[in-house]
Amino acid sequence: MRIAPLAAWALIAAPAGAQTMDHATMPGMAMPAATPRPAASGARRKPAPRPARPAAARRSAPHAAHDTPATKAPADPHPGHHLPGMTTAPAAQDHGGHHMPGMTTTPMAGHGGHDMAVDPGPSSSPPAGTDLPVGTAPAPRAVPGLAAARYHDAAAMRRAARAMRREHGGMTIHQALLNLGEYQVRDGRDGYRWDGDLWIGGDIDRLTIKTEGEGSAGRGVDDAEVQALYSRALDPYWNLQAGVRYDITPRPARGYATIGVEGLAPYWFDVEAALFLSTRGELLARAVGWYDQRVTQFVVLQPRVEANAAAQAMRDTGTGAGLTDIELGVRLRYDRRREFAPYVGLSWERRVGATARLARARGDEVGGLAAVAGIRAWF
Repeated sequence: MRIAPLAAWALIAAPAGAQTMDHATMPGMAMPAATPRPAASGARRKPAPRPARPAAARRSAPHAAHDTPATKAPADPHPGHHLPGMTTAPAAQDHGGHHMPGMTTTPMAGHGGHDMAVDPGPSSSPPAGTDLPVGTAPAPRAVPGLAAARYHDAAAMRRAARAMRREHGGMTIHQALLNLGEYQVRDGRDGYRWDGDLWIGGDIDRLTIKTEGEGSAGRGVDDAEVQALYSRALDPYWNLQAGVRYDITPRPARGYATIGVEGLAPYWFDVEAALFLSTRGELLARAVGWYDQRVTQFVVLQPRVEANAAAQAMRDTGTGAGLTDIELGVRLRYDRRREFAPYVGLSWERRVGATARLARARGDEVGGLAAVAGIRAWF
């Protein structure tokens, strides 16, 4: 009666056994010998406990999470795991941290969080942009003329060219500048002085009108002159000027042919120099210079010097030969608005040489120190 149950069990176990994979035949997988199951009836036996591994062996194993039976040292740190696209390292290199320079890591399923190093391989994209080699092809030839000339007739292009030249420096501009307009107090006597110019024209050619003079309170104008000059730009910093000068006072009035230069010298010094030849053949010279030193954003200190000379004596005007007079001054200007800037300062003037002797002979002053206050304005 016991033969029938045993035959039935054999018929059921035979197909299952036929489907079992023999892992011992896989490369790199050394499996322990199978323990024969007892031929007894259905009672399942509890597997024998696995022997504990030493702590030192667990720390030194490159894959401690994969608990496999002790075998010979594998030639591959990932024994039996031959995956496509994976390059294996020699067995002597124990990379337990599992991140190698130059290798990209890819999480692999079934490896307990161990990232598998995958070699990305050489880039397959072609070079582009700055990776391309330097070429030797010649540059394309420049096309002469204006592109707009292809679409507009010659008359329209001439009108456009005239408008462009006018708007880029060919237009007529003007300025009126009062460089000095001040009240003076010298030795208890009051006086006044002015120095300014007006010009109109373009960047190259201009008409310039200059005037300057001084007087005393209660005595009227002592000296006054006016100049009409043609100004021609020599370069961006210097102008050549030529024209006429007319002295209104002192009497008798005189006219002069004038030639000179004005401009901006190196280190930002404003300079004017001129020669005057009178209708009587008398030659005079004048040089003026000043410098604007910015003290703060709105405060400007301006030192100024002026000198006059004559080639011969002019007794009717009280002018001697040689250096006739000199002026040294300093003015502190509040330049918050350049169109209207008030200032205060000091001015020292003195007649020298033969001119001073002629002044003393007439009973006139030869000079002194004056306190000044005035405005510098332009529009």
